[in-house]
Amino acid sequence: MKIATWNINSIKMRLPHVLTWLESAKPDVLCLQEIKCATEEFPTLELKGLGYHALVSGQKAYNGVALLTREAVRDPELGLPGDPGDAQARYIEATIGDVRVASIYLPNGNPTTSDKFPYKLAWMERLALRARALLESEMPVVLAGDYNVCPTDADVYDPEGWREDALCRRETRARFRTILNFGYTDAFRIFHPEPHRYSFWDYQAGRWMRDEGLRIDHLLLSPQAADRVIAVDIDKEPRARDKASDHTPVWCELSTAR
Repeated sequence: MKIATWNINSIKMRLPHVLTWLESAKPDVLCLQEIKCATEEFPTLELKGLGYHALVSGQKAYNGVALLTREAVRDPELGLPGDPGDAQARYIEATIGDVRVASIYLPNGNPTTSDKFPYKLAWMERLALRARALLESEMPVVLAGDYNVCPTDADVYDPEGWREDALCRRETRARFRTILNFGYTDAFRIFHPEPHRYSFWDYQAGRWMRDEGLRIDHLLLSPQAADRVIAVDIDKEPRARDKASDHTPVWCELSTAR
């Protein structure tokens, strides 16, 4: 099973890119973030034409997550548990085959002097609780998405310059490590220990051309999923296209159950 994550930065603007990538990469599951449209406006018919079901949690003009799957999902969950008053569309989860998959758009948290940073940290604490609860199922679990976290200095082109940014603050990294300490594995690092591989490049200041990026899109695997992972990579090609998202797909492949 091939599972990918991609912050598409508006499905309406990038739909041709998504369709092209689905045709070439052929993932079984594509987790999308920042679709920036209401659920009813999501281009379900166009994706159905390529053989994909769509489970969507949308929000007009902001946020929004989706799961595109070759087979129908089971037991869908929309929204991250723990705060009934949180109306932001940032989390969706379902079972595909024998794997539980979540699409996550974690809050950015900037500026850190505003209420956005405490919201980010509280959201991460809720995510950690959900991640721990999912381990109890003993299913393979893939927590995929735009985490807005650079886990280490090796994941940012200018560690010192980004030291106090919400994506790199020690409080942020500590909460990310909490999930890893429960037993989850950063899939990319299994196959790629080398530093300075990125999944995001800002549109400004020629960051893409100079490869000055951040690795903030992650696939976290439960032990049952990590035991089955056979390949992981970042596909940079979509970022080079005209009118591209500022993120690019990250994917992993799991072997079939033994």
